[in-house]
Amino acid sequence: MTMKDILSKVDHTLLAQDATWEKIQALCDEGIQYGTASVCIPASFVRRAKLYVGERLPICTVIGFPNGYSTTAVKVFETEDAVQNGADEIDMVINIGWLRDRRYNDILAEIKAVKAACHGKLLKVIIETCLLTEEEKVVMCDIVSQSGADYIKTSTGFSKAGATREDVALFAAHVAPHVKIKAAGGIATVRDAEDFIALGAHRLGTSRLIKLAKEQA
Repeated sequence: MTMKDILSKVDHTLLAQDATWEKIQALCDEGIQYGTASVCIPASFVRRAKLYVGERLPICTVIGFPNGYSTTAVKVFETEDAVQNGADEIDMVINIGWLRDRRYNDILAEIKAVKAACHGKLLKVIIETCLLTEEEKVVMCDIVSQSGADYIKTSTGFSKAGATREDVALFAAHVAPHVKIKAAGGIATVRDAEDFIALGAHRLGTSRLIKLAKEQA
């Protein structure tokens, strides 16, 4: 697998609290130059970024991020706003407290509501695997499979740990065939990327692979 192939699966990401337009603009330039799948940026930059890149690069943003405990109404509003501002892809965080309380129907209803608010745009569901038991991960594979979402995603990158090979393999074994997988958090090397893709990941959330590509140039 070539670096170009790997980068075509990367959501080139900048979600730091101190992100500035200069940094977001540079991220977009890199995404275009290296042919990434998208750039994943804070919602406050979506409109300006979309005007900047036009149709050259998909814009992804995050909803209920990073803790996931906003109300469903707030997540729906955030999603509607992001899509109106030009977002092509939405990465939402589930309510982990609801999962712990076994409020599975509420989680399913929330994901469906956010998916409806996407108006046909891609939806990825972040379940924050580092905080979950194996049973909870399998439950979420089933819920996401029922929800109409396009992807299940491992991590925000803002909690205790990021993607693991074991979690991506678990996803691949338990999600429905129509659900794709995004691994995010801690993907630092080409070997990491290759391993996650081989295990079934269709997208990778990272900023480090572009840096490696620049070093190899």
